[in-house]
Amino acid sequence: MKIFDYSKLENRQWDKEVLNYVGLIHEFKGRQQLYLNQKPDELEKLVELAKRQSTEASNAIEGIITTNQRLAKLMIDKTTPQNRSEKEIQGYRYALNLVHENFDYIPIKPNYILQIHREMYRFLDVAFGGRFKDTSNEIHAVYPDGRKEVIFKPLEPYETPDAIEKLCESFNAAIAKGNIDPLVLIPIFIHDFLCIHPFNDGNGRMSRLLTTLLLYKSEYVIGKYISLEKKIHITKEDYYDALNQSSKGWYENECDDTPFVKYLLGTILAAYRDFEDRVDLVGKKQSAKEMVINAVDQKIGPFSKSDIMELCPKIGRGSVEASLKELCDEGTIVKIGGGRSTKYVRSDSK
Repeated sequence: MKIFDYSKLENRQWDKEVLNYVGLIHEFKGRQQLYLNQKPDELEKLVELAKRQSTEASNAIEGIITTNQRLAKLMIDKTTPQNRSEKEIQGYRYALNLVHENFDYIPIKPNYILQIHREMYRFLDVAFGGRFKDTSNEIHAVYPDGRKEVIFKPLEPYETPDAIEKLCESFNAAIAKGNIDPLVLIPIFIHDFLCIHPFNDGNGRMSRLLTTLLLYKSEYVIGKYISLEKKIHITKEDYYDALNQSSKGWYENECDDTPFVKYLLGTILAAYRDFEDRVDLVGKKQSAKEMVINAVDQKIGPFSKSDIMELCPKIGRGSVEASLKELCDEGTIVKIGGGRSTKYVRSDSK
């Protein structure tokens, strides 16, 4: 039977890689606060971009997608959802805004977790929003030949409410005691949450909302400016591999959750590094073309217009497109492909 007792982590010995991750993130956190004090207006431009990317990526991991144009309108309430996917996207955006704006008032308790789940499904006519699962939900691997294999069996519905209650109690007690670094506690909490798999649907998206919430409550506000969900989407094969490795023997309290801890810490660290890169770009007074040139100079290999827009939040799509065209005409970059699959590479790389 699974036992949730985070006090045992006080005596756990972590390897050098985990300790390095924790130390580096602490350093980046300190520097981030300096940037926030020095350039608050410039950095606010990163917030809406991060929200959009988080909403798009967290849903895309689950195969929930729409067009870029539709997503842009959904993010600013300029359209009505046309199908289930768009209703789920809008619901995630709503729940993410709740976390961003109210994290100080969202304690880590089962009823608040249920409320976030309910808000995530507020635009869908479903009965399971805000309720723990009522059916078993085995996790399968699907192979190219169509064969399915059970790779993990979460807790049964009747075990779930008590497990979430004990999970929250143990986490809160460990945080209050202060002997364990939150950067270690948070990945382990998220891993346990995913292994419980408490909902009929939306477990992955809830885990990412909770990751942002827990980080915010421990004063790691990187998710406000850089999308953690996008980084997970880009590396989702590594994410699932780390989750699979860490879950073996979980129910019997014999699992080694180190792979998942390393994965999530690596993701957080990568986000902090991206933040510092973008601070340099948004803080300089430059023309649109100069901003695009500086963004291009950071790219190795093929990159898209969206990649450059991400690094240039101060300028619009039209300015980015015009600058890329100029750079192509000048021979600074080379266009590859066409239409929605258009990519570019730096000419000095060919």
